[in-house]
Parts: sequence; C-alpha cells; structure tokens
Amino acid sequence: MKGDCLCGEVRFEVDGALPNLYQCHCSLCRKATGAAANAATFVHKQNFRWLAGQHKIASFQKPSGYRSDFCSLCGSPVPNPLSGTDLVWIPVGLLNGPLQAEIKAHLHLSASASWERDAADCLRLAAGPDSLDSLHRVLQQTNR
Repeated sequence: MKGDCLCGEVRFEVDGALPNLYQCHCSLCRKATGAAANAATFVHKQNFRWLAGQHKIASFQKPSGYRSDFCSLCGSPVPNPLSGTDLVWIPVGLLNGPLQAEIKAHLHLSASASWERDAADCLRLAAGPDSLDSLHRVLQQTNR
C-alpha cells in the first residue's frame, strides 16, 4: 500500500497486510495532529520503503523522547522509525486506498480533550457543507 503527505513530496510504501490501528488521545498527539487523536499503526522495517522526499522530512524531539517527523513543506506527520526497535510508526491518514485494518486500541483516554465527545445532535454530512456560511451558522449556535 502506498502513502504520501498532503503535498505529495514525501511518499512511501508498505508491503504486506497492514496491522490493525490504534488511536492516541494524549496531549502530544493532539498538538502534533491538530485533532482529537492520532490514528496509527506499526510495521516492520523490512515491510517499509521510502519512495521519494526523504530529504523533505524535518524532525522534532522532546527531551522525554517523543519524536515527530513531518514534511517540511506541508507539515503532514510522516512515518518514523521507533527507537530501539525494528518498527516504523505509520500515520494511517497518509495511506491511499481502502484499508482492511480496524482501530483495536484507544490510548490515553484519561487525557482526552474536554471537547472530544459525540453529541446526539451533531451535524453529520456524507460530504462537505453546501457552503462555508452554512457551516459557520451551525458552529455559531450556542450550547443549551
């Protein structure tokens, strides 16, 4: 299966069946993705191959060891090797095509964002909104 970053400069390929996925809800993953959680998996190094753009990858590492690799052009998180293992971390949002894998674990739920909940009256659309104005109106409604 092939994957790429938002701008397409960083490209990679994973051989074989993709393992199941996890979502991490910790504050570091929220900040790195700008979302409620990241969705990722791990593959063995021998099943991973860079196709292009490795020279476009920048890296940030905290003293704790947390590491984030990303495309220096578009900012997309990109795969990175897990220190001390033969595994590569894969952000699954970069993968192209349908996945057979499923989310099998949620991590750091006690650190979930306070706004991360699924309201019964939440707007659900199969595609984007008719207009940004209509979405803005929905978002401006106050909670009761």
